[in-house]
Amino acid sequence: MRRSLFGRTWLNVIAAVLAVFFVFPVYWMFATAFKQDSDIISPTPVFVPLNATFEHFTTAVNAPKFWTYVTNSFVVTIAAVLMSLVIATLAAFAIARMKFRGRKAFVLVVMMSQMAPWEVMTIAVYIISRDNDMLNSLVPLTFFYMMMVLPFTIWTLRSFIAAVPKELEESAMVDGCSRTQAFVKVIFPLLAPGLMSTSLFGFITAWNEFPLVLILNKDDGQTLPLWLSSFKTAFGNDWGATMAASTMFAIPVLILFVFLQRKAVGGLTDGAVKG
Repeated sequence: MRRSLFGRTWLNVIAAVLAVFFVFPVYWMFATAFKQDSDIISPTPVFVPLNATFEHFTTAVNAPKFWTYVTNSFVVTIAAVLMSLVIATLAAFAIARMKFRGRKAFVLVVMMSQMAPWEVMTIAVYIISRDNDMLNSLVPLTFFYMMMVLPFTIWTLRSFIAAVPKELEESAMVDGCSRTQAFVKVIFPLLAPGLMSTSLFGFITAWNEFPLVLILNKDDGQTLPLWLSSFKTAFGNDWGATMAASTMFAIPVLILFVFLQRKAVGGLTDGAVKG
């Protein structure tokens, strides 16, 4: 009993230490965004901004083309996530419910594409966009982001669909539903945890993506990650404004995670053990 309690105590201590190491940089970013300039450059670290200021946020928001980049980021991210959900849901249903030639090969290709590092494809992506006169456009960026999150979405939703008993679908069809109606009324409502977990993964992936937008887009076609990387150069050593910009960049992901965390974590766990 003592040994078991001792083991749990050490596990809790290790977990607490790791949490501090992971959480402290985030806290320091948020705290620095509200500090006075004198507190930021003070030789003695100021851990709590008692004299908080919103001046750095004003500087970041008033930066040239800030709202253009915000709009671009939301447009390409939301569009990529929605497109991947639609395509992945149909593909996952086909894999889980239908028998067709090349089914196993298709599943293998999906898994391999998930393992491939997308950074090695940047040159090919650039050539495709250039030859089709689509550089500095949000359209290729949206499609490539969609393809980045599509394999994971297909694989996760396939597990959820496979976990739904076929008898439920067959009963709906016996009662007069077509196969499409049975999917919409029976299977689709049960996919909510999987849709939420894959949406969160897709949003984070597309929202934080940097190499592709660095190569494909300039000026008005940039997104927030690229703007954030040049923020320090544009404002010199204004660390307060830089941390304020970083804070605003992180807020949408944090809000989405807080809103979806229970369903998303449950969805990832269920998708890993079902099917």
